[in-house]
Amino acid sequence: MTGAASQSHPAQARGRHGPLRLPLRHDVLGVSVSETSYESLLELLLPAACGSLPLIVDHLSVHGLAEAARDPGFATVLNGLDVLAPDGQPVRWALNRLWDAGLEERVYGPELMLRLCEGAARRGVGVYLYGGRPEVARRLRERLLARFPSLRIVGCEAPPFRALSEPEDRALVERIERSGAGLFFIGLGCPKQERFAFAHRDRIRAVQLCVGAAFDFHAGVKPMAPRWMQDRGLEWLFRLGTEPRRLLRRYLVNNAWFARRMTGELIRRWARRRPGRRG
Repeated sequence: MTGAASQSHPAQARGRHGPLRLPLRHDVLGVSVSETSYESLLELLLPAACGSLPLIVDHLSVHGLAEAARDPGFATVLNGLDVLAPDGQPVRWALNRLWDAGLEERVYGPELMLRLCEGAARRGVGVYLYGGRPEVARRLRERLLARFPSLRIVGCEAPPFRALSEPEDRALVERIERSGAGLFFIGLGCPKQERFAFAHRDRIRAVQLCVGAAFDFHAGVKPMAPRWMQDRGLEWLFRLGTEPRRLLRRYLVNNAWFARRMTGELIRRWARRRPGRRG
């Protein structure tokens, strides 16, 4: 799929979301990534949350791209989500370099979560938190309410560290439905959270947002990289320093894979554009 043309999302073609205009998407190493920003997503997602429209938003990093390359089934999941925002700086750089997207900043999951909570507090939109350990979920709820006192948190739970049984899954969907949540934040980590959201795309009538480590960051149980490191694409180095045993292999393997694939793609595009090339 690499090198494919830009595309509209298939949800628009089948009219699932009525008049909503989803962001244009472009192929980045086999995954269709959304050309979008914080402002455009706020304009899309807050009205959708008020109208209980079942959008799914994910935030894509190099880790997600590498997982999709290893697992075609996961690539299908990512390409089937409604918005796949460029969470990692390398993903934003790739969009700009391959497709001239002109994005000035990434769409960082933890930052979008705070901006949406601020908007939800103003509009009275219910928010449901799903993920993390029990103490993380509790602290996240407390800290969000301290920051946004008028925020309506209509549900907050930490799932078991195993797949839900069918009765448990049905009960969860019923709880979300009864809560009236417009925004459903999922903090299960990649690729678990994306698979969960995709499996519930026609059952949860809320905007589902896969935000990964945002739960740990906003709960205060893990430190967030300084802004200067985030802006320079060095967040991975900061996180590696805080969790070396868990993240060393992931970053070494995934970053090397990304650099190799991007280099190859850029060389192929350069070769196709050379003056006097035949064919």
